[in-house]
Amino acid sequence: MQKRMSESYTVKTSNVMPPDTNSHHTLYGGRLMEYIDDVASIAARRHSRAKVVTASIDSVDFLEPINLGDVVILESMVTHTGRSSMEILVKISKETLENDCERKLAAFSFLTFVALDDNYDPIEVPEVIPDNERLKWLDETGEERSEHRRHRRERSKALREFFATDLLD
Repeated sequence: MQKRMSESYTVKTSNVMPPDTNSHHTLYGGRLMEYIDDVASIAARRHSRAKVVTASIDSVDFLEPINLGDVVILESMVTHTGRSSMEILVKISKETLENDCERKLAAFSFLTFVALDDNYDPIEVPEVIPDNERLKWLDETGEERSEHRRHRRERSKALREFFATDLLD
């Protein structure tokens, strides 16, 4: 089975209010990560039509501060698939609605989700198909990102023993 990237496309928009900001009056990184995980999980569920869990977050690359009073726009979609895993890109923009109404890319992130059955075992997901040549690059480079994640996971497993004891012992 195959599905187009556009079938998982999801948008989340939110006002940046005072409780969402830090002492610099910019959006808390943790709040943004919450938004990212939420919008990515919806894209993963749309693609797989199954329960999903977050397997990894590659990184969140902050390019522009998101200020109090801005509108934050998160766009997500499945960009690459494995057997049971899905890579989701989340593009984060900020928009000021006063004066120039300028929209800027503020951050982006790649996440991996795994689809699960009712027993919480991994299940196969549809292959993702790019809608156009521009999106094809995301799928074609997905295996390279996936390989990087596998190596990172192996290193994390090796560090498990180190972190199994108190750091100051």
